[in-house]
Amino acid sequence: MTGHVELRERVLEANLALGRAGLVVLTFGNASAADRDAGVMAIKPSGVPYERLSAGTVVVVDLESGAVVDGETRPSSDTPTHLVLYRAWSELGGVVHTHSPFATAWAQACREIPCYGTTHADHFDGSVPVTRRLNRDEIDGDYERTTGEVIVETFARAALEPLDRPAVLVASHGPFAWGADVVVAVENAIALEEVAAEALRTETLRPEIEPIGDDLRRRHFRRKHGPAAYYGQE
Repeated sequence: MTGHVELRERVLEANLALGRAGLVVLTFGNASAADRDAGVMAIKPSGVPYERLSAGTVVVVDLESGAVVDGETRPSSDTPTHLVLYRAWSELGGVVHTHSPFATAWAQACREIPCYGTTHADHFDGSVPVTRRLNRDEIDGDYERTTGEVIVETFARAALEPLDRPAVLVASHGPFAWGADVVVAVENAIALEEVAAEALRTETLRPEIEPIGDDLRRRHFRRKHGPAAYYGQE
C-alpha cells in the first residue's frame, strides 16, 4: 500500500461494517469512497472474501478515467456503476452495493418500497425507487456502466434528489445506497434493509395499507435532514 492510506482505511472499515450488519455474505457487495480533491475513488477488490480484506487490498481508481492508480488487486466488477454515480452526483462521498435479503427481494419483484411509516421517513423522503429492467443490448454491452446510468435515469425521470432518497433498487438485481460520506452510505444501506423488511411485514398484515401521509413523512425526514434538522446532539 503506497498511497491514499486514510481513504483505503475508511473503505476497508465500511466493507467490514457491511458484514457486521449482516448485509453481505460470501463475496457479495462492495463499498467505495471518493476523495474529490484527489480525484480518486477507493473500492473493494473483486471477489476477495471479507475476512481476507485489508487496507492494502483496497483499490484506488481515477474518478474520471476509471484507471487504477494505486493497488495490486483488481477493483470490484461494479466499479463502473459507482463511477457513474459519483460523476453524476457531486454530493456523493460514498456508495454501497449489497444483496441484502429483504431489499433484494423487493428489487427482484421489481417493486419500489412504499413509505408506510416514520421509520422509513426518518431516512427516505418517500418511496425507495426501483429502476426499469435493462434491455438485451444494455445487458450484452457495458453492463455495469449501464446499471449506473439507469439509476441516474430513474432519479432524473422522477426529479428526485439523491440525498433525499439515498438508495435505489436495481430491477432484478439488488440495492445501492449512498451518502455524503461512506459511513453515511453504510448507515443508509442498513436502514434500507430494515425498512424493506418492515414494508413486507406491513403488507402481510394489511395488504390494503396506504403509504404514510405527506405531512408526517416530511416532518420525520426534515427533523433529521436539512437546515431545520434538530434530531441528535449536533
